[in-house]
Amino acid sequence: MPMPRTADLSRRGLLAAAGATAAGALLAACGGKDDGKGGATSGEAKSGAAAGPWSFTDDRKKEVTAKAAPTRVVAFTGTAAALVDFGLDKQIVGVFGETKGTDGKPDPQAGDLNVDKVEILGNAWGEFSVEKYAAVRPELLVTHMYDPDALWYVPDESKDKILQLAPSVAITTGRVPMTQPIERYAKLAESLGADLKAKKVTDAKARYEAAAEQLRQAAKAAGGIKVMACSGAADIFYVSNPKIATDLITFAELGVDFVQPEKLEAGDYFEALSWENAGKFHADLLLLDKRSTALQPKDLAAKPAWNQLPAVKAGQIVPWDAVPRFSWAGAAPLLENLAKAIQSAKKLS
Repeated sequence: MPMPRTADLSRRGLLAAAGATAAGALLAACGGKDDGKGGATSGEAKSGAAAGPWSFTDDRKKEVTAKAAPTRVVAFTGTAAALVDFGLDKQIVGVFGETKGTDGKPDPQAGDLNVDKVEILGNAWGEFSVEKYAAVRPELLVTHMYDPDALWYVPDESKDKILQLAPSVAITTGRVPMTQPIERYAKLAESLGADLKAKKVTDAKARYEAAAEQLRQAAKAAGGIKVMACSGAADIFYVSNPKIATDLITFAELGVDFVQPEKLEAGDYFEALSWENAGKFHADLLLLDKRSTALQPKDLAAKPAWNQLPAVKAGQIVPWDAVPRFSWAGAAPLLENLAKAIQSAKKLS
């Protein structure tokens, strides 16, 4: 599970409102189309993207149906990128979440998604233009689900209006190994027309499996290297719970020894420490949140407590994709990079 984006310790409380226009007007803007109702938890598509009825049971345990496989999909940027990794292309017509940086270049989480060919409904937490969403005539909305029924980056205040415009699919991305959402997004992509037997996909899966073995061997030979997943903010140092975040769960299953925070905040995602207490836990290697919304080493250098951390003194810091891209192609490099970092890390006193 990713670290919080603000000092607000309630993840669901972080969701901000997007647009605020009347639902009736928005529905009219969509024009005539089949009605759909958002679904919820595990299950598989009952039919592929061939002509004929389409259905998919998402991780809220509700079935989403349509007369044919949706061809106009709007998704959280990282989700869209994962679907692209599995072979979707023109089906992605809109995205929301960090997509472009201030320099106009694609955000890292966009992966191989062509950000210039999709409508960006919002480029930051809390941004979601309901008007733009209606205008792209969506047939399906797809996003992560870290907490039950909490749609990642879909603002609570405009959620009802948004969900009236198209069916939604949510995939669980918390409290389960990373392979689960990867496999679920693969199934969804396949139901929408992706070929999971394509060389691009099978090569990516083979790379992931090799990377998993590489990390397993690195962790086995590590000699007690302690790893801490963390994120820096202006006033708070967050220590992530390896039993909640999907990638950390997977890393731990492969043998990585993580720092376990003790006083967990709401949701059990992390322990929030004041900078004066940043040294509470010993760690030989830091996995540092690399998102643009988190402070990076150059920003943290001004904080004495940061500079006193043993791993910082030793230069044993590795960037962490706190919101990973849930595809074989997106996950493989994460395992490879951590394996290399552990292999080169030294046990610190």
